[in-house]
Amino acid sequence: MPRSFKAILLFIFLLSAASQAEHVIVAGGPALRKWENFRVDNDRHDRWWANFIRASTLRMAEVRLAYGKDAPLVWLVFRPGYEARGREDGKPYTTWIAEQATKRRATLIWFTSSGDYINKINSRPRGSVKTYDYFGHSNKFAFLFDYGNEIMATSTAWLHERDIPRLKSSIFKANAYCKSWGCHTGASMSKAWKRHLGLPLEGANGKTVYTMVGRGQMPKGYGGWTQ
Repeated sequence: MPRSFKAILLFIFLLSAASQAEHVIVAGGPALRKWENFRVDNDRHDRWWANFIRASTLRMAEVRLAYGKDAPLVWLVFRPGYEARGREDGKPYTTWIAEQATKRRATLIWFTSSGDYINKINSRPRGSVKTYDYFGHSNKFAFLFDYGNEIMATSTAWLHERDIPRLKSSIFKANAYCKSWGCHTGASMSKAWKRHLGLPLEGANGKTVYTMVGRGQMPKGYGGWTQ
């Protein structure tokens, strides 16, 4: 086989590998019960530690149905939240999460802070991210990776809409689908996402509810969704 033809085949292979779509799913951490139990019942969060984990795996199943059984899954999970809740509950939650990733052939990437998240999401190959989903606490201005973990009803790790310009728009495909399954992001953060990244971010107009994820249903946005 001529050397030039081999070079062409290698180039085609590398181009194909670089352009392969991947599907990014981000899971924030749960609140600790020691803080949530001080709150009135209607304001309490995360009775079940795995709301965002189970929602992530439900989304993985949807992705594989839509894009094929071998669609590459990249799962970014906020490790400190699950370590702390695991200590509180006496359960090996980080081990269980890793087992879920292995079971679903998903690439598990732990992150530990706002800066760590930005670095790791920006390390995805250029033009690779076909879908992006966020499961976790949020408000209209930010993804709250941590909420009620170190301090009651307070976040110590987040992606604020002011941080969105730090994300590389080049990692996304031109027609990438992005969605936040957290509360209220449709009110402001969706606009900032589109302004800085050039992509719609579907977000909830009000609260999202995770009470049915344990029964195999995706979170519900009772205020509707907007881009």
